[in-house]
Amino acid sequence: MSVSYHNPPRPPLVMMRDDLMSKYFSCCQTCVYKVWMVMISALLIACQSPRQALQQLAEEHDRQLEVLSGHSFPLVILAPHTAEKMTRLRVYLEGDGHAWATANRPSLDPSPHNLLVPRLAVGDPTPNAYLARPCQFVMTAACQPALWTDRRFSQEVVTRLNQALDELKRRYGNSEFELVGYSGGAALALLLAAQRSDVTQVQTLAGNLSPRLWATMKGLSPLDGSLDPLDYRDRLALVPQRHLIAEADLIIPAGLADRYQQALGSPLSQCVQVPEASHDRGWETTWSRWAETPLATEIKR
Repeated sequence: MSVSYHNPPRPPLVMMRDDLMSKYFSCCQTCVYKVWMVMISALLIACQSPRQALQQLAEEHDRQLEVLSGHSFPLVILAPHTAEKMTRLRVYLEGDGHAWATANRPSLDPSPHNLLVPRLAVGDPTPNAYLARPCQFVMTAACQPALWTDRRFSQEVVTRLNQALDELKRRYGNSEFELVGYSGGAALALLLAAQRSDVTQVQTLAGNLSPRLWATMKGLSPLDGSLDPLDYRDRLALVPQRHLIAEADLIIPAGLADRYQQALGSPLSQCVQVPEASHDRGWETTWSRWAETPLATEIKR
């Protein structure tokens, strides 16, 4: 005798449970896939070199990345949108970048990992150029760690940046420069203003306004071979300048700007406290409010 067996029909609640479980696992598979795609995208971005990231930023904003060669070491720039003649050209000066791998070991590549300054430049409708520091984004045999550590504010570095400004002036026919320096780029903006006659104003963001005072306040060794803007105080006292100070800055001591102002003793120098900014956060919003605000004490020429 043959006996046939049949599975009993599933109760409705069991069917509902199985259907929900099936949808749940299908949803989980989709979520896992999306998470993996996000992780892979993040890894691809992280694998970009600073030079590749800068090139991508330039292309996204129709800016030309160029290398100014022909001197002791090349410099990377983002050229202005236009080749039209202009009276004043705003130039953004990069900060110290990735100067140190650890607290006491210089990095092998000082290129900034955070492209804050290039982002400020490409987002600014004012005719401008972005100017990187020596050995950032492009390395040569002349690139030695001293150039982005102790000697990062040396006459050698200032001279090379001066040559870059001269090249920009030849190209675009501007008679004046406005320099915008971020972090260590602030000291270089001030040194350039002190050594040139065509810098009509300086603005800084989270700026190291005096490397000598900064090192003292941080309890660090002096930067051997570097210049200090306050050694040119008589010249700088005549240059309109505005310094935006981040109240949450852990890199630049809060009192540095006050000590710079006191030593400079110029009514043409203004400090603005920015409560919502840290050393490298909050500047895009802040700068959008200040970029086109005239300096209150700007000398009319």
